[in-house]
Amino acid sequence: MIDPKDMAHCAEAIRHGSRSFHAASKLLPRRLRDPALALYAFCRLADDAVDLQLAKAEAVLRLHERLDKAYAGRPENAPADRAFAAIIEAFDMPRALPEALLEGLAWDAMERRYQTLSELRAYSARVASAVGAMMCVLMRVRDADALARACDLGVAMQLTNIARDVGEDAREGRLYLPVEWLEEVGLAPEDLLSDARMRPELAVLSRRLLREAEGLYARSEAGVAALPLDCRPGIFAARFIYAGIGAEVRRNGYDAVNHRARTNGAQKLGWVMLAGLRAGGTLVMPRSPVIHARALPETQFLVDAAAEAAPRVGDWSDQLYGTLAGLKARDRAQKASLMQGVRVAR
Repeated sequence: MIDPKDMAHCAEAIRHGSRSFHAASKLLPRRLRDPALALYAFCRLADDAVDLQLAKAEAVLRLHERLDKAYAGRPENAPADRAFAAIIEAFDMPRALPEALLEGLAWDAMERRYQTLSELRAYSARVASAVGAMMCVLMRVRDADALARACDLGVAMQLTNIARDVGEDAREGRLYLPVEWLEEVGLAPEDLLSDARMRPELAVLSRRLLREAEGLYARSEAGVAALPLDCRPGIFAARFIYAGIGAEVRRNGYDAVNHRARTNGAQKLGWVMLAGLRAGGTLVMPRSPVIHARALPETQFLVDAAAEAAPRVGDWSDQLYGTLAGLKARDRAQKASLMQGVRVAR
């Protein structure tokens, strides 16, 4: 399916680019580990292609072209692209899922801010839950309830990442905390971005964000028992490792400005062992009724896209194209403004 040389390249990229995912992936069965690493490598490539570029709008539009080629069966001559095209063919990957990720990256390029927790969940659905839904597709799991819990896990992970990176994001001019939360504690977004120092109010918001993540981690566990038995330890490991990052933020007094929460190898080993025990427990424990909880409204479109025999609820591509059109218009306006500035300077 995936060329061994391309697979080796993807695995190496993840080993250096995402240690938490790499650690969790070691518990996945071999039949899933390689496709999962290839999938995550393509997602990391997409994220880095936008995050590390100054011309972010152009980077997103370029990614859309690469996605088009992969789905046409003519991927670009790059290991991650070729591997992802092989995944599309082998697993019948719904295009709406990687397109959702692409829209989240477009929102990043547009420097979009999120007024409410719901809007932040919608962003998290695109950049994280979409990956969780794609993982379910790799496991051949298309049950709507299992997909909903996978999406819960994705949102929880992204909220944890945001809580960890408050200071780093502010220094880079990025803001993910809900604006209305900032206003409730008397902080203006511009004040935080212009003076990225620790304040007691930020600790309150980080605690609030992690509390939201904790509830979603708990809900996500009900879905693990719906996965193939040999896949359960790896998913539990991912859940515990990412939740452990949140625990480190708490241990630092919710100060994510002066400290970046990190976990060590011994901690990861402990969570991996716990994951094995919890996976074994799914064999004897009754199925939790939480498995049937409704999907978050912000992730329902992902469940609809990936679920087996799900009714079609509209063309997701139309929504993505609308976002990309807005991104193009913004890019043209920025270039026109720069050119006007050059003419004035002359």
